[in-house]
Amino acid sequence: MHEPRHEHHSQTIEFPRETEGLPDARPTELVGLADGDEFELEIIPVKKQIGDATVRMLAYNGSVPGPTLKVRQGATITVHVTNHGDVDATVHWHGLRLENRYDGTHDTQAPIPVGESFTYQVHVPDPGAFWYHPHIREDYGQEMGLYGNILATPSEPDYWPPANRELPLTLDDILIEDGQIAAFSESETTHVAMGRFGNVMLVAGEPDLALEAKRGEVVRFYFTNTANTRVFNVTLPGAQMKLVGADAGHYEREELVDEVLLAPSERVVVDVLFLNAGELELQHKTPEHTYRLASIAVVDEQPEQSFADDFPSLRTNRDMAELREHVEPFFKAPPDKSLSFTAEMDMGVPEGGPVVYVCPMHPEVTSDKPDRCPKCGMKLLPASVVAAGGEHGHGHHHGRGEEGRGHDHEGHHEHGHTGHGEGEADEEHGKHGHHGHGHEHHGEHAAHDAEGHGGHSKHGEVEHGHDTAQGIEWEDDMVEVNRKTTRANMRWKLVDRDTGAENAQIDWTFHVGDQVKLRLVNEMDSDHPMPHPFHVHGAGRFLILARDDVVEPNLVWKDTVLVRTGETVDILLDVTNPGRWMAHCHIAEHHESGMMLTFDVLP
Repeated sequence: MHEPRHEHHSQTIEFPRETEGLPDARPTELVGLADGDEFELEIIPVKKQIGDATVRMLAYNGSVPGPTLKVRQGATITVHVTNHGDVDATVHWHGLRLENRYDGTHDTQAPIPVGESFTYQVHVPDPGAFWYHPHIREDYGQEMGLYGNILATPSEPDYWPPANRELPLTLDDILIEDGQIAAFSESETTHVAMGRFGNVMLVAGEPDLALEAKRGEVVRFYFTNTANTRVFNVTLPGAQMKLVGADAGHYEREELVDEVLLAPSERVVVDVLFLNAGELELQHKTPEHTYRLASIAVVDEQPEQSFADDFPSLRTNRDMAELREHVEPFFKAPPDKSLSFTAEMDMGVPEGGPVVYVCPMHPEVTSDKPDRCPKCGMKLLPASVVAAGGEHGHGHHHGRGEEGRGHDHEGHHEHGHTGHGEGEADEEHGKHGHHGHGHEHHGEHAAHDAEGHGGHSKHGEVEHGHDTAQGIEWEDDMVEVNRKTTRANMRWKLVDRDTGAENAQIDWTFHVGDQVKLRLVNEMDSDHPMPHPFHVHGAGRFLILARDDVVEPNLVWKDTVLVRTGETVDILLDVTNPGRWMAHCHIAEHHESGMMLTFDVLP
């Protein structure tokens, strides 16, 4: 297993940030590839304009995002990757159940040195939206722009409902300070506690993306969350949204939704009907803020063919309905394996005199002992450590600074609904949320909170502060303390609850054809309780069976699941590929600090 470098040096060596002499970033290409085609993919540094800042980034083929590869389901393509970046590289083909030796991790290949190449055979067995990204210093590479989509066109012509066109959009954020991307150390990963939140939102690599649509047009959006740690809650007031798919295929039942939630590395497939001409905004909405992601100008011109009449039809997909019957026994069966998510934090204790402890996220909470915060469950830290980290800086990452202007709608606190013409209908939604999508949480603000799933007091005595935030860290609530956390003082752990083994010491073996029920328990008894997106590499794909013992009402094939603070999630892994595979938290700073395991699949 790849163990990230974390040596300590008297002088920190940072990755380069200068832009002189670098080529300008190019627009992202859409590349159609047939079975057997070959493609050249190059990692190079570029300069890119983000707002008022000109920053150095890394790019696949010179663009951020990299090329979108459109491939027919069942096809295999050959991709020659050349590394002209800053660090040894691999390319991980996220979500694809391909041959193990091409998975793109340290376990499956020798890293690609700078100046060298590696050839991947990329098989695309499933329909949907997938993506590719680094798996060495992912915290650095992804933040710098190394990500791109793969659109797998279904072999069944009516797999998706009818739409006029398709549009893949990556959702990201980037941390810009003093006109540059905030520095990265070559020797260690920082921001390990919360992950690195950005202060500028990027959609398809742009801070101010402008899109167009026609009145009566149905557009299929493929959203991919490529952020290091931020969870996106996407909404489009003034248009109608229909949830049709997720990571690796279509849902059991299509649903009309008001918003869709994406944890890091998740994908969501949404059909959008633009009924009326006008100016719309694609938004990221949290319980306290609304951020503009992109503008959409809907012109008063009709498409050649309108699918507006078909749009309200909500199909039930027979393959997934039959799958529910097949997996029915697993809903009540005991788990085959159980994993706990937890953290140990040691920021040190000052010498001499009495020590006052404080919560970095709720600085009004103090104690003379290193207790846990009654509001969020986090371990209290010495006040001197918190003070040294700087002022409690929640606002730093709200996009209100110079680099992030215009992304946070001032005055749209609470649920950010005012001023968007939603009126009483929106107020009603705020009371009831979007029912019908159960615990996959696509649009369940108030309803989910009212049920108390944000805190999950049954997992501990803490009345968790996420009751009003859906068990999600929407922002970095301890900016400067987070900046100082590294693998040396913050240890994230996956723990086998049966054996006590942790992270790399976990030893699991499965066989092709196994169906393995995994129970994922996000412990409140942790030095820093927070949500984790859990990703399983291409050994198979999985179904979410239940959240906190509530059966998942709408099945879809997944490779990543968000396990909220204090939540227990049961998944069923359908094992199809032999080899040595990885599973980890997809907050980049968490898995770079060791929150990962590997397991073997025998033929």
